[in-house]
Amino acid sequence: MLDLEKRYREILGQISKATLIAVTKTHPAETIEALYRLGHRDFGENYVQELVQKAQELEAKGCTGIRWHFIGHLQTNKVKQLMPWISSVHALDSEKLAQELAKRWKVAERSGRLPVFIEVNIDAEESKAGMPPQEVIPFAKKLAEIPELELQGLMCIPSPSNPDQGRATFRALRELEAQCRPWTAGQLSMGMSSDYLIALEEGATQIRLGTALFGARTYS
Repeated sequence: MLDLEKRYREILGQISKATLIAVTKTHPAETIEALYRLGHRDFGENYVQELVQKAQELEAKGCTGIRWHFIGHLQTNKVKQLMPWISSVHALDSEKLAQELAKRWKVAERSGRLPVFIEVNIDAEESKAGMPPQEVIPFAKKLAEIPELELQGLMCIPSPSNPDQGRATFRALRELEAQCRPWTAGQLSMGMSSDYLIALEEGATQIRLGTALFGARTYS
């Protein structure tokens, strides 16, 4: 775990005021607990079942106050399971999902409003989830009318096959987010292990790091 602490401290020194979301997909609760004991509280998961299982296990170990960020594609029929644990959703891409999140947040009697990001398919990739850029501004206006949700900003995942395009993608997302004011809070969820330094230069306020923190994933 000494390597984890070293990597964690190095990354914190690089990111300044941005929020580091530690992406824990496939990593065991013990690894999450080790980072928790270093003072970290923001963790991200891609799958509902994995998030809920780890959240329950860590709660039982006394790891309270974790802010769980859901960063994967979210199906409406899985929202109810997520509600007791979730602190923000980074992949909101439809009005149907927005309404389900709002309904379940209200039923669960969670305090305040649920922070959300609109996922944007900024490079218009056919195989990728997210909303087309031209639909984002009208959608942001609609979200502003849902009292249970608080639109933080926009989120994107650049094409891994064209890393040189990453900076242009981040810049395009930043410019689109600026056009969404005043319905957003000026936040940009962008940048992963391979490109987070570029994302930070282009204005990222939330970065999502897995491999850079924990090393390569092992898949069963």
